Amino acid sequence: MRTETPYQDTREHLLTTGEAVIRGKGFAAVGLAEILGEAGVPKGSFYHYFKSKEAFGADMLVRYFERYDQQLEALLERPGATARACLLDYYARWARHEGGNCQQACLAVKLSGEVADLSEPMRTALAEGMQRVQARLAAAIRAGQADGSLSPQLAPDTLAAMLYTLWVGAELMAKVQRSSQPLQQALEQTAILLSPPTT
Repeated sequence: MRTETPYQDTREHLLTTGEAVIRGKGFAAVGLAEILGEAGVPKGSFYHYFKSKEAFGADMLVRYFERYDQQLEALLERPGATARACLLDYYARWARHEGGNCQQACLAVKLSGEVADLSEPMRTALAEGMQRVQARLAAAIRAGQADGSLSPQLAPDTLAAMLYTLWVGAELMAKVQRSSQPLQQALEQTAILLSPPTT
């Protein structure tokens, strides 16, 4: 059987390579030739897996959010820790850009403003992925209410959406200002919003 490239999974290799390049430069600034050159994959192989660069971008975002959801699940469902502690640890990691969290967050932040008006399939992938993150956060807030670490007065879905908006905005401001201060401010506000039950 003929193999087109030395990679066992050429599609995955293209997505991994393309994501790394695009994370650094953005979507519009990266040409298909650059992705193929970095990946060492011929153009014919690319079009075997993706109809266009836009289709590639949409698939890249779907893959990215799937992986992010797996990481988020592991962080928010840590055995022996309250849901509030897990949530605050997740945001503290984001503020410090630890555990690869910055790279995960930065791709969504980097592309959201760029492709929202450029590509409807990519905008849809971003919107669905972001909704998935918010749903995971809302589930963690409900878990915190169930384990007694978060106030029962909180509205999980509304708060999850508010927190996600806060942190995406803080990440964008941190990039513009080249400062961690917006992230630290977001962390302080998050601790207030994720209030424990009052005694």
